[in-house]
Amino acid sequence: MSAAAQMNRFLADVEKRAFRMAQVAVKDADEALDIVQDTMFTLVRKYANKPNDEWRPLFYRILQNRITDWHRRNTVRSRIFAFFTPTTDEGETFDPIEQVPDRASAAPDIRAELDGAAEELVVAVGRLPTRQQQAFLLRALEGLSVADTARAMKCSDGSVKTHYSRAVHSLREVLKEHWS
Repeated sequence: MSAAAQMNRFLADVEKRAFRMAQVAVKDADEALDIVQDTMFTLVRKYANKPNDEWRPLFYRILQNRITDWHRRNTVRSRIFAFFTPTTDEGETFDPIEQVPDRASAAPDIRAELDGAAEELVVAVGRLPTRQQQAFLLRALEGLSVADTARAMKCSDGSVKTHYSRAVHSLREVLKEHWS
């Protein structure tokens, strides 16, 4: 199999899980898609010549860096646009768009999809501290080894184990009614 075919197979294999990881981290599907696409392009452009067994940790390191970059940009953006945010007479901020009723939420199939343990898990993972979130998603969702996760996160094996353990304990506590 050619190197290009191997790379295509690898990207097809990680695409959906990487998108879900990015979506949990940034809470916006469009932004998550941009992050994953940028990650894929970077891997192909800069690391296609690396051995295949190095692609997975490299890919997730790039993905985590892109997510971190997005959070940094978003923080700066929110500081800049805070000046333009409408406020009430009491000084409370509000978004006029949020005042428009969301007609899609009334649909039974959408409500059923949003209800349930899976959605609560996504929310709970999204509330974890960034490093715990990364360790949990890379280990549980992607199935990376402790060593590969450590390389992707640029930390020690012990740090991965600690972050992962804390994430699992936090998730168990938050979701205990679903998984008791």
